[in-house]
Parts: sequence; structure tokens; C-alpha cells
Amino acid sequence: MSDQLVVLLHLCDSLFPIGSFAHSDGLETATASGVIQQPADLASWMETVVDVTLAQCDGPAVREAWSAFREGDVAGLQRLNAELYAMRPATAAREAGRAMGSRLLKTWVSIRPDSPLRSVIGDQTSFLLPVAFGIVCAASEIGDRQAIEAFMYTRLAAVVSAAMRLMPLGQHDGHVLLARFLARVPDTALRVLQARQSPQSFAPAMDVAAMSQQYTYSRLFRS
Repeated sequence: MSDQLVVLLHLCDSLFPIGSFAHSDGLETATASGVIQQPADLASWMETVVDVTLAQCDGPAVREAWSAFREGDVAGLQRLNAELYAMRPATAAREAGRAMGSRLLKTWVSIRPDSPLRSVIGDQTSFLLPVAFGIVCAASEIGDRQAIEAFMYTRLAAVVSAAMRLMPLGQHDGHVLLARFLARVPDTALRVLQARQSPQSFAPAMDVAAMSQQYTYSRLFRS
């Protein structure tokens, strides 16, 4: 397990070049419009990220991608990716997810040429980030629960990182908030595994924020 832990730490490190630093997933719109102004507002946003985005959509997507890769089910991966793509109403969010997922797969194949990843999916890299993450974890012999937990960590950390650049939020307060929500990750990941539900999503306020990103004045993020 120690080898897989090192691999997982590498995959989740903010230095890993997938370009997530350039995307706020609509948080920039929410801060620019005044919907999110203080840590309490950000906490409400992160509640939705955990309870809806991760627990109901992206977490199940990681789980299904992990299983499909282990079974060599490329058609299943493509079907899952198409469904997940259709669930994202904002064009910028769809393209951001696909860009980060593609970059993850291409980079992984490049830096770990001995990975069995290419033997299963070939040169196909046009997968959204949750699907790509599940694929990489399965190819690296990382367990499904660890994969889901790790993905949840990366997304919650990305929210806090973006918030510290968008609003008056210091590092200490940011990490206090991050720790609060990371404490919920193990139970949330376990529920994702036990429920075995297909990805679904209903977060209209976040979707509207993501769709309005292009109209935000003086943007820092691409989405």
C-alpha cells in the first residue's frame, strides 16, 4: 500500500500539471456578484460541493470510471463520460472538465510509461476530470474508496485555493474551513460506494454562476 500512497500523493499534489488553478467552477461569479463575501458564505457553497457535486455526481463518476477501467469496459467509460458531459449546463465548465481530464491522462502516460492505462483506453484522452481520475487510480492499483476520497480532497482544496484569491480569506481561516469539510470526506465516500447510484446533479445556483462566468468583469479564472 505504501507504493500506492506515494502515487496518490503525487496525483493529488497541487503541483501536478492539470491546470486546475485556472478554474473556479463559478466561484468567481459568486464572489464578484456579492453572493459570497465572507467565510460563512463560502461554507454554504462548500456544503453544496460536498452534498451535491461530490456526493451525487463526481464521486459516483469516479467510482464508475474506476470499475469500468478494471473491467476493461471502454464503451462503459465513454458512455459515463457522455452522460457526465451532458449534466454540465455551462459550456465553460464542460470544456474545463474535459481539458483537465485530458491533460491528466496525457501527463500520466508520459511520466509513467509502464502504466497499463494505454493498454486499456489506447490514445483516448478526451475524458472529463472525474472519469480520468478514476481511470488513473484504477490503473495505479489504488482502491476505489481511496480514489473517491482523494478526488474529493482535490476539489475541496481547489475551492479554498480559489477563494483565497477571490475574497478576504487568509491561509489560516482557509485551512480551518478546509479541515472542517475534509472531516466529512470519509463518510461521504463510503456512502458513494454503498449507494451505488449513477451520477446525478441538481445545483441550479452553482450552474447559473458557472454559466455567468464569461460576463464577470476583470476575470482571474477561465471558469
